[in-house]
Amino acid sequence: MNRLPDSIKLVYIIAAILLITFMVFIVLIVVLYNKRQVFFIQQQKLQEAEYQNQILQKELEKQRSIEIERERISHDMHDDLGAGISALKLQAEFLKQRAEDEDLKSDIDELLKTSEEMNISMREMLWSLNAQNDTLGSFIDYSRIYAQNFLKKTKIQLSIENENVISETSVTTEQRRNLFLCLKEALNNAYKHSQSNQLKLSFVQKDKEFMMKISDNGIGITHGSAEGNGLRNMKRRMQEQNGHCEIITENGTHLFFRIDL
Repeated sequence: MNRLPDSIKLVYIIAAILLITFMVFIVLIVVLYNKRQVFFIQQQKLQEAEYQNQILQKELEKQRSIEIERERISHDMHDDLGAGISALKLQAEFLKQRAEDEDLKSDIDELLKTSEEMNISMREMLWSLNAQNDTLGSFIDYSRIYAQNFLKKTKIQLSIENENVISETSVTTEQRRNLFLCLKEALNNAYKHSQSNQLKLSFVQKDKEFMMKISDNGIGITHGSAEGNGLRNMKRRMQEQNGHCEIITENGTHLFFRIDL
């Protein structure tokens, strides 16, 4: 076989070198382009993270200012309104000791009762305003004390249970307040209408869901009867918190309140 002339070999070698050089150049261009794209994407992500951080910082500052204002209102209520109610009670008790007319004493007793109710309502508002109480543990402790005090002078025996509740779990102020108002309404209904002698208060946590259950062994709710304002208000409160209120009337009345934490 005839060998190729050296000039043709040289052309082939140069062509191969040029082809390899071109391919290396193309690869370098692609690598540099990809690096630039990665850098550009990283810069975009960094800018987006900084923007989100600024938004978060502003939201935290807003929340902090709200908490400071809540604390200020709480302190003012405790110092001013609380002191005024205490002074009113002391003055009424002093007048009762000096009063001789039985009708007057009866009126003063009503005044004392009203001032005590105002004092209880004020304590509930102070508890609602305090951001340090925005945990499940605080809500359950306060609810337990309230239920025990509410039922202690009645024939209804109270039992309380917790299931998988993590006390430090955060709950919003509005969720905590609306759950407590539902509890108050449910206890009041049980006392007035259920004719029960046993009531069970249960708190259950399942991951990000929290449930409060109130069950009594009373006469239940008559099927077909008109739904009262109390039941409508409880359902409305749960809907406002994107929660759910369910009522079952078998072997007593069973109320379920569920919220997403």
